[in-house]
Amino acid sequence: MSQAPPAPAARPARAITAVAAWMFLWAGLTLLVASLGIRVFYGKISLDQLLLNLIAVQTDGGGGAGLVWAAIIVIGVVPIATTLGLVFWRRRRIRRARRRPAPARAVLGIVLSIAVAACGVFAFATTIKLPDYVRSGANTADIGDYYRAPRVTDSSSAHNLVLIYLESGEETLEDPDVTETNPYDGLNAATADFGSIDELKQYAGGGWTMAGIVSTQCGLPLKGIVAASGGDIIDDLSGGLTSYLPGATCVGEVLAEHGYHNVFMGGANAAFAAKGLFLSDHGYGTELDLLHWRELGESDADMRSDWGLSDERLTARAIEQVDELHEAYETTGQLFSLGLLTLDTHEPAHPYDYCPIETEEEMTSIYACSMDQVAALVDHMREAGYLDDTAVVIMGDHLKQTGIASAFHAELSERSDRTIYNRVWVPGGTPAMRQELDQLSMYGTILEAAGLRLDAGSAGLGVSAFRDRVPPRSALALGSSSYRTLLSSRSDDFYEQAWGH
Repeated sequence: MSQAPPAPAARPARAITAVAAWMFLWAGLTLLVASLGIRVFYGKISLDQLLLNLIAVQTDGGGGAGLVWAAIIVIGVVPIATTLGLVFWRRRRIRRARRRPAPARAVLGIVLSIAVAACGVFAFATTIKLPDYVRSGANTADIGDYYRAPRVTDSSSAHNLVLIYLESGEETLEDPDVTETNPYDGLNAATADFGSIDELKQYAGGGWTMAGIVSTQCGLPLKGIVAASGGDIIDDLSGGLTSYLPGATCVGEVLAEHGYHNVFMGGANAAFAAKGLFLSDHGYGTELDLLHWRELGESDADMRSDWGLSDERLTARAIEQVDELHEAYETTGQLFSLGLLTLDTHEPAHPYDYCPIETEEEMTSIYACSMDQVAALVDHMREAGYLDDTAVVIMGDHLKQTGIASAFHAELSERSDRTIYNRVWVPGGTPAMRQELDQLSMYGTILEAAGLRLDAGSAGLGVSAFRDRVPPRSALALGSSSYRTLLSSRSDDFYEQAWGH
């Protein structure tokens, strides 16, 4: 017995319901695929990390066109194609049967579509830690109550500074339970007389390059763009961002105020994640990046298509740069700071021709090769006598990311004792340092390593590692639980001012 055709009044409602069900299915698939991709390559991230890395996305030297197109195809095209395929398959079945599906079966399809959408929302929300962000709305702690702009009380002992960020430079990789050989052996030998902080922790909420740079140079957790944009976050992400934390005072500005010429070098495109904008807004007069190296004629063999110039060539250029800066210093007396950000150790693994793979896990060899290049830079400075008047701070920008496809995922993902690699040299001998702190205290540490004495050692939320005590009203004087609560707070008013909104 054939099914009676639906009443004319019921047809629009049924069509709207069907379209809604397919839209739920498409949205759910899109969110599921996006969350899977993020977890495979990066692990769990934060909402701030997602948004701030989408600012000024670059297909050239900022993740690469391959990654961008892969995201477009996998996240954009595949869910649409899958949904349309199911639509056509369903319509074909209905036409072959020459009757409408039973109401119960139609309801089941709607329920399944809603279930897929719900699973997608849940998966994506947990991947970007959205529940943490929502809970932070009830957090009344205010970073502005504890933030302290650095006040230099004595600059008579100021000296030059070389600041080196090691991409994913994690100290835990020295553990033989993680890597088969110690990839830091060469760098450890070159810095045997440097000081170090045994437990330099990634700040709670950090974990990506710009967060590492901002936290160590400004003493702040990198976040607040959602509140500061006043609802115009899409405009900012599409290129409307014209300044980067203009309300914060950071390392480059403090150094520039005391006569330093600040230079920053990296192998990648400085436009990615608006890193170049941050640097130019905060006291760096010269930024040398992928586009600059191309102008100088660096060969394609020394480039990786997704990020940029190899660490071998970058450190060779850094040696030339430090020679020029130091020669100018000897001639004119102008102090300088040179910042450097490596990239060879960024996932996915990419061995350059200069780096022989001699380990089962190729990333171990890549780490060793990268660290050996940094060691060569330190050795050059030592042999040239620069360490007599130049401080050196070496540290990872963040812990190694532990996406499912990342090297050392199994060895690192469940560990709670992970720390960031660091070495510190101060001309005349590195003073004793506190042995347990997070990235926010590196702000004051960098400035005092350069010979600028700070009031109470305070800078941002941190306190210089060269101070054995923290001021009683410092954020660090809070208990560990209260300190974490403070770092997780939205502090909307403070960040609106910091972002200049």
